[in-house]
Amino acid sequence: MSVGCAPEACAAQARSDSRSSGPRQPLPASGSSDANRKEPIMLPFFINRMRTWSGKRTPYRVFATMLLWLMAASGYAQVDPGIRAGSPGAGQPFASGLSSGELAFFNDAGVSQFSQVEDLGDGLGPRFNLDSCGGCHTFPALGGSSPLINNPQVARAATMAPASAVPWFLSLNGPIREVRFIRRANGTPDGGVHDIFTIVGRPDNPSGCAISQPDFSNASNMIFRIPTPVFGAGLIESITDETIWKNLNSDPFGLKSLLGIAGHLNTNGNDGTVTRFGWKAQNKSLMIFAGEAYNVEMGITNENFPNEREEDPNCATNGLGENHTGFNSGNSPADIVAFVGFMRFLDQPTPACGASPLPACSASVNRGRNLFSLIGCAACHTPSLRTGLSPVAALNQKQVNLFSDLAVHHMGVGLADSVTQGTAGPDEFRSAPLWGIGQRAFFLHDGRTSDLLQAILAHQSSGSESNRVISVFRGVLSTSQRQDILTFLRSL
Repeated sequence: MSVGCAPEACAAQARSDSRSSGPRQPLPASGSSDANRKEPIMLPFFINRMRTWSGKRTPYRVFATMLLWLMAASGYAQVDPGIRAGSPGAGQPFASGLSSGELAFFNDAGVSQFSQVEDLGDGLGPRFNLDSCGGCHTFPALGGSSPLINNPQVARAATMAPASAVPWFLSLNGPIREVRFIRRANGTPDGGVHDIFTIVGRPDNPSGCAISQPDFSNASNMIFRIPTPVFGAGLIESITDETIWKNLNSDPFGLKSLLGIAGHLNTNGNDGTVTRFGWKAQNKSLMIFAGEAYNVEMGITNENFPNEREEDPNCATNGLGENHTGFNSGNSPADIVAFVGFMRFLDQPTPACGASPLPACSASVNRGRNLFSLIGCAACHTPSLRTGLSPVAALNQKQVNLFSDLAVHHMGVGLADSVTQGTAGPDEFRSAPLWGIGQRAFFLHDGRTSDLLQAILAHQSSGSESNRVISVFRGVLSTSQRQDILTFLRSL
């Protein structure tokens, strides 16, 4: 199938493909006992529904015909193609649409401050997860996520936190992680970040600070999060609430209803506006996102978060917020303003192929793109939205190829983390934007896998809105068709 083919042409191509193929080879059952139990139920549901539709003159007819033909195809064992080679497809400012002042701010204030390694004089600690924004957001370029090798939380632990032990859930070639406790010691809900390292043992540590690391021995009381890439964050911020709501409420051909996909938007408790940043879409703006991360991940107070999280007076590095630059006559921007400038003016990732001037996509990528939409992946991972009006030309009424609806969805017991943030419940997560996924090393909110196929299969467990889609992916598509989807995703 080619990109953008009419439904009838796509169906004809599917029929042509099926005639040259042998028996279908379903995926082996995943590790989820629930997935094993549900698949025999889900597939007859689809098959019977599709057979009903294929005999009717309804908009479902083409969709049903296409899926029925997909079931006849076969192929080979699918594998994650792995991290796409070549130069990073992200990490640069907008090539056009930024004023000279905006571009200078990105380079001079944004990049330098986002990359800066903080010390105690800058307000680091006394508890922290890493000592720079760029330390967490590092791969494949500044603004990304965890590197595949040499996790800085392990590689640099001896120098940035000499008296702290590296806990069991961090490894040199594993993802950068923050840890949250599900419950407090008294059994009440927690959900907050418990920073991994302390400033104890550092040469710049104030005298008398002897706080201990949290107790990380109770694995059943901990959940993990990995850094979310911030590429294209200014574009996401510039999508209007109306656009996000309209997209969520749309349901062409009733596909969402058929698949059991609903979702909802996380919203601000004060004004009801859409929040959209973070794994549970818990932050409304880049300014809040930046201030919270500065305080929570590095322990640095700022204009948005002026209070120290650790209240031991022996560990206070100074008596004031570290960065209230608005209280003096200088013109230097606050750190969090510099962070926002970096994220807001950072362009969206560029895929490996596509429309000119990019190279043409392979047949496999084109087939995968169509299958991605056909089986329902795009019902949550919306390929593109548009920004509204913006005084920044680079953000004004632009197409945003994010592959996300920015809504939160039930992901089932297999991915649930028991944490509620805003209106996002214990098993609900934002549809992760898939742009740039071709050069991402770890997947899912906790970085549990570096295998894209396993990340897809993990979407299926009891209570997940993805169950029917994954049933089709696992049991209806051929191995070659699943490979096409993986190849397509790694092209993004």
